[in-house]
Amino acid sequence: MNAFFLDILQQYGYPALWLIIFVAAAGAPIPVSLLLFASGAFSALGDFNIFILFPVVLSASVMGDSLGYLLGRRLGAVLLAWLERRKRFRWITLPALAQSQAYFKKGGGWAIFMTRVLFSALGGTINLVAGLEQYPYRSFLLWDVLGEALGAIIPLSLGYAFAETWEEAAGLFGAFSGLILALLAAIVFSFLLVKKIRQRRLASTVTAEVSDTPQVLESQTEYDTSDSLLIPQKRP
Repeated sequence: MNAFFLDILQQYGYPALWLIIFVAAAGAPIPVSLLLFASGAFSALGDFNIFILFPVVLSASVMGDSLGYLLGRRLGAVLLAWLERRKRFRWITLPALAQSQAYFKKGGGWAIFMTRVLFSALGGTINLVAGLEQYPYRSFLLWDVLGEALGAIIPLSLGYAFAETWEEAAGLFGAFSGLILALLAAIVFSFLLVKKIRQRRLASTVTAEVSDTPQVLESQTEYDTSDSLLIPQKRP
C-alpha cells in the first residue's frame, strides 16, 4: 500500500498529495506521516517545492478534519439513538453522555492538538467524537490548525533534512510516537486505577459509618429512657 501511494505521489504530484491527505484526515486509514516524510525527501531531490508543500498539506488536512467533524455532528445523534436501542450498549445513557461531554470540553483541545502532531492515526476518531460531543467548531478549528501546522512542519522538515535516509527517519518518528502513546496510556490507566481504589475505600468507610449509626442512636435512646426514670413525678 505504501508503494502504491508513493507511486501515485510521484506521478501526479501536488493534486494527488492533497487528495490523499484530505481522504486520510476525513478518517481513511492511510499512512499520512510516511507520505509527508517522502514528500519532504522528494522536495530535497528537486521533485517538489518545500514552500508549496506546506500550504497544500495544511489545507487538505484542515478540510478533511472539518468534514469528519461535520459527519460526527450531523450523524452523531442518529448513531447514539441506534446504540441506545441495542442491549449490548446499555452503558450509553444520558448521564454518561453528559459526563463525556464535560470531559471533552475540558481536555478536548489537547486531544485534538496531540492527534495532529504525534498520534495521527487517532485523528479521524477524534474528529468524529468532537462533532458528536458538540464541541465548539471555532475551538476545534483553532486547535486543528495549530496541530496540523506543526504536524506538517515536523515530518516535512525531517524528510527534507534526511532525504537519503527518510524511511529510517520515518520509522524512528513512528516508534517515538508509539512510545509516547504507550506512556500516556500507562499514566491514564494508573490514574484511573488509583481513582477507583480511592472511591472503593470511601464507599467502604461511608458504609461502615452508616452501619454504626443505628447502634449509637439505640444506646442514646436507652440512656435517655433510664434518665427519665430518675426524674421524680409530681403528685396530684
